[in-house]
Amino acid sequence: MEEEKLPDIEQPLSDEIPQFRGIIVILAERLRKLRNVLHNDKFIRSLKIISIILSAAISALAILAFVIYFVPFLKESIPVHETVVTADHELMKDPLYRKEISNTNRDLQRLNRKYTNYTSGQSYVVINTTENRFFLYRNKQLVREGFCSSGSYTMLKTAEGDKKWIFKTPKGKYRIQGKTTHPVWRRPDWAFVEEGLPIPSSNDPSRYEYGVLGDYAMAIGDGYLIHGTIYKRFLGMPVTHGCVRLNDEDLEVIFNTLSVGSKVYIF
Repeated sequence: MEEEKLPDIEQPLSDEIPQFRGIIVILAERLRKLRNVLHNDKFIRSLKIISIILSAAISALAILAFVIYFVPFLKESIPVHETVVTADHELMKDPLYRKEISNTNRDLQRLNRKYTNYTSGQSYVVINTTENRFFLYRNKQLVREGFCSSGSYTMLKTAEGDKKWIFKTPKGKYRIQGKTTHPVWRRPDWAFVEEGLPIPSSNDPSRYEYGVLGDYAMAIGDGYLIHGTIYKRFLGMPVTHGCVRLNDEDLEVIFNTLSVGSKVYIF
């Protein structure tokens, strides 16, 4: 029998060795480049900066989660001890204590009468110049509230300085002294000074301006009015020359609710 020949494997292996060597050289070159990158100062600094930013972000998120979730949980879990006031019979027998209680009751009665006097059954309006809000009451019940505008508390002077005006809304208890529909504004001297115009005579036609006070106006004395405005975007801000401005809807309700003699409280 003829001897079977084994396949020649040495030749293919000898052909693959240079390829393996080439791969090894490429891998070694890439490892060397990677090592150079890892030892690069700029790369290390960048890694440090990124790690600092990530640490800060994680810390901020942890603090935020603690405040939002853990703090309310602690508040709810901690028992609240309420102080209970009980009557001390020995104290109630003390003459000084009984005198103080009697004085306090008298003060409460006096304040209650004063409150009743201020909040009569008649309709009245309260103007808050700090927050620029109004509150309309009828039969001691709040029936409407909203924004208004009051005095800017700024000062205006003439060029010579001989006249000056402070634009503030007066505070105190007032009454509606007159009611007008389709009011006409008679421009005072300061209106011309403010625009840099010469002050005309008292009856000059330029003194009268139509359509700037709204459909209604209520006088409270000393030239001050509760009226409408064409500058509705400024409602809620202190921008007036002393009068109280309202929007059209609120002004109409207040005008129809209040009568001549109705009280106006401004603070």
